[in-house]
Amino acid sequence: MPDISRLRRYIQAMTRLADQDPSEARWLSEGEALLADLIAHDDWLPEALAEPGPTYRQYLLHCDPLERFSVVSFVWGIGQRTPIHNHKVWGLVGMLRGAEVSVTMHPEPGKPMREGQVDRLTPGQVVGVGSGEEDVHWVENAIPDRPSISIHVYGGNIGAIERHVFDGATSARKRFVSGYTNSVVPNLWDRSAELV
Repeated sequence: MPDISRLRRYIQAMTRLADQDPSEARWLSEGEALLADLIAHDDWLPEALAEPGPTYRQYLLHCDPLERFSVVSFVWGIGQRTPIHNHKVWGLVGMLRGAEVSVTMHPEPGKPMREGQVDRLTPGQVVGVGSGEEDVHWVENAIPDRPSISIHVYGGNIGAIERHVFDGATSARKRFVSGYTNSVVPNLWDRSAELV
């Protein structure tokens, strides 16, 4: 088991921020700095929460008890990508390993969706997304021969929020709740393994 004290300190800092009832802009600016510090080190993510599967994986690392934010590791296997989707809450994405590509999509009812901005995220980079209706995109592993892992933070319990997936050919949207791949989360509060 890796030393997850970095993750614990990150969650404590995010909880202190949440206790101040920040605006979305403040979540994004201060949260970006905190996430950048967490992903600057690749020695804390438990292997069980870094395993690729037959589809991309969404592993819950932590959900604030009041669901003010959640922290998730996304594991992208070779050639894997999301459907076109939205979030309905603010989000931060930090690249831990590999690389991912995100393509913004613009729905027009009854018409094919138009592609917009394309972003490539590499280790150490963090990008924020707002909660507006224009937040529609798809994401894929940008590395052709190995998995990639990004750490996502959302302004709510993302695995329980009703959101939408979109048909690229018609812009039609369908409700969905993503859930999580894992059934257990890391025990952040057991410090017994830290004794040397």
